[in-house]
Amino acid sequence: MSFKFRTMDDLEVEGKTVLVRVDINSPVDPQSGAILDDTRMRLHAETIRELSDRGARTVIMAHQSRPGKKDFTTLEQHSHKLSEILGRPVRYVEDIFGSAARENIRELRNSEILLLENVRFYSEEVLKRAPEEQAETHLVRKLTPLIDYFINDAFAAAHRSQPSLVGFALRVPSAAGRVMERELRTLRSALENVERPCVYVLGGVKVDDSIMVMKNVLENGSADLVLTTGLVANIFLAGCGVKIGKVNMEFIKNRGYCDFIKVAKKLKKRFPEKILVPIDVAISRDGKRVDVPVKKIPNYPIQDIGMETIKLYAERIREARTLFANGPAGVFENPDFSIGTEDILNAISSSEGFSIIGGGHLAAAAAKMGFEDKIGHISSGGGASISLLAGEELPAVRVLEESAPH
Repeated sequence: MSFKFRTMDDLEVEGKTVLVRVDINSPVDPQSGAILDDTRMRLHAETIRELSDRGARTVIMAHQSRPGKKDFTTLEQHSHKLSEILGRPVRYVEDIFGSAARENIRELRNSEILLLENVRFYSEEVLKRAPEEQAETHLVRKLTPLIDYFINDAFAAAHRSQPSLVGFALRVPSAAGRVMERELRTLRSALENVERPCVYVLGGVKVDDSIMVMKNVLENGSADLVLTTGLVANIFLAGCGVKIGKVNMEFIKNRGYCDFIKVAKKLKKRFPEKILVPIDVAISRDGKRVDVPVKKIPNYPIQDIGMETIKLYAERIREARTLFANGPAGVFENPDFSIGTEDILNAISSSEGFSIIGGGHLAAAAAKMGFEDKIGHISSGGGASISLLAGEELPAVRVLEESAPH
């Protein structure tokens, strides 16, 4: 597959200063500040190591959480963890684009690596604006004279239009890093070369994302079947006139998703044979799992799809030649309610079709349950992969394409 943007293969980086944007946003213990999972760092290590091996003067830019959250912290711990993973020193500077950062960048030698401070300490980084405006920010203007190339490897954040993600590509020669390249190659290839039948399994609690994807893939004809699970399924059940219980309706209301019940009703009416809803659900009664048919849901929290639905969905999944899945089927952290998620992942992993999981909680569940090696592709970016599947433009990818020589 040919890309409209440059990759690292197109750049001669020896002796050059390369700013590489990665997404090493990681779970952090709020008490100790310790990093709990280094999966994303291990992913980006491939790009960073290659740049260092090729003699680049590598400057890493990244974020951790966002202002106001408990895990919003410096990147000092990240530098130590990256040093361990790479097996070479990663210097950390407690500055983003001030004099200390600029001085450290100037002092870099070939193959050395520098990690700048959490870019979200800079107030303009959290503002969503057009790439052309982001290219005029202080961050971009201050660092541009010091760098020869910009490499964007942060696929997980590619759906955001923020200075560090879109501004530099309009100022200096740019390319996609290995993670970005691999994600786009895999996802675009799967979307452009869909083998039939193509089945989407959409669940979790991010209903707006799932319905956006569902609408796009059903309208453009790329999906043959959509299986609903999690809160997405509850909203479709409510849209079908099923009484799901006051406690579950309150949950939907508290999440601000009441309007999506009408959207679900319309979609189900337009594509009655292509959208499947559960025929039974698992409720939590006194903390215990009880499976009930959807016609008799009592006023208890729905926390998983039921056993009959699991069997039905597993059959459809195993028939698929292309599979896209996003969001767990229930409260998978609780063993009593992890059955739906586990059985769906088991069916996906044993399917002969090509499977893609859109990152996030379902990817975490796949790792926890040992299915990682049996899935075709697990995306590093839930939001970005969902946006791509929903037919939306990824701002960080667009600027890479626009900045490439034509």
